Amino acid sequence: MANRFILNETSYFGCGARRELKGEIKRRGFSKAFIVADKDLVKFGIVDMVTAELTGFSYEIFSEFKANPTVNNVKSGIAAFKASGADFIIAIGGGSAIDTSKGIAIVASNPEFSDIVSLEGVADTKHKCVPIIALPTTAGTAAEVTINYVITDEETGRKMVCVDPNDIPVLAIVDAELMATMPKGLTAATGMDALTHAIEGYITKGAWELSDMFELKAIELISENLRAATFNGKDMTARENMALAQYVAGMAFSNVGLGCVHSMAHPLGARFDIAHGVANALLLPIVMEYNMPAAEEKYCKIAEAMGVDISGMSVEQGAKAAVEAVKTLSLDLDIPQRLRDINIPKDALAQLAKDAFADVCTGGNPREITEADILELYNIAY
Repeated sequence: MANRFILNETSYFGCGARRELKGEIKRRGFSKAFIVADKDLVKFGIVDMVTAELTGFSYEIFSEFKANPTVNNVKSGIAAFKASGADFIIAIGGGSAIDTSKGIAIVASNPEFSDIVSLEGVADTKHKCVPIIALPTTAGTAAEVTINYVITDEETGRKMVCVDPNDIPVLAIVDAELMATMPKGLTAATGMDALTHAIEGYITKGAWELSDMFELKAIELISENLRAATFNGKDMTARENMALAQYVAGMAFSNVGLGCVHSMAHPLGARFDIAHGVANALLLPIVMEYNMPAAEEKYCKIAEAMGVDISGMSVEQGAKAAVEAVKTLSLDLDIPQRLRDINIPKDALAQLAKDAFADVCTGGNPREITEADILELYNIAY
């Protein structure tokens, strides 16, 4: 079987990289931008840092979407995009803005999927999406380099994971200056999201040598820089390293898949609006313990990438050290440790388990798992 690897056409990295935006727009022959950015980024001037580079170009801003964007958010965005007369999209934000942009851009080019729900899974779209230029403002989702996006179906209360090579942005600009004002809690949560991507992408069934190389480097960068980025937000070296780490993790997991941490986190976001990074961080060590028998040797590599000296340890001890390193990092970052701490009702766990078992990410889990197993993991997390 051949292993496929899909990446952006072009990416820029580094503080001030947004200044490449105007030249790229000119080179590509674009004329009017449809900017997708959440209201807080508009309010706090982050969007202004990008639009300052758009002198000579017209644009409209769309901000009508939630932190966990919905089918109706995407439909509203499609209508606004069509009315704007824009010929490309600039997505400014975290996963919510970029995922919303992907939904808008795909349907604009493939109107037969206008119900949005038909995009779930691997949609058979025929045309590349409207060109997207993505400028992430969080160091977590890597949506700027992935072929995935997640939209919540309000009618079913489920997050739909959509996988489509036609949705990948044509250009990513990873500028840590756009991330400098992230508050401590958001920095921690999105950083743990990136770590979850790297660890799940490393142990998933689809992993192979090329993806392993990227994921291990991402784990190393996150372990070395996330604490500093969280507690000293003005440490731009740590910010830049986290921006790179989440991108590197995204390069790999986008192509090889994820696992049950994500399938269990998705319904928490869909049904209770829990921030995706918080859900992942809370669940990661618990699911790692479940998966340990299927990935002990790789866990030893994870421990080493996180700076743990495992010389003299058995494989089992090294694997346990990886889980402990993840727990320690999560505790150091003040991440909530139990579902009850984030107000999840215990009587919701059975439905959450049903949703998680049906999630597309479950199939990538390295150890076979049942709905009953997932329910037990939720109970442990509770």
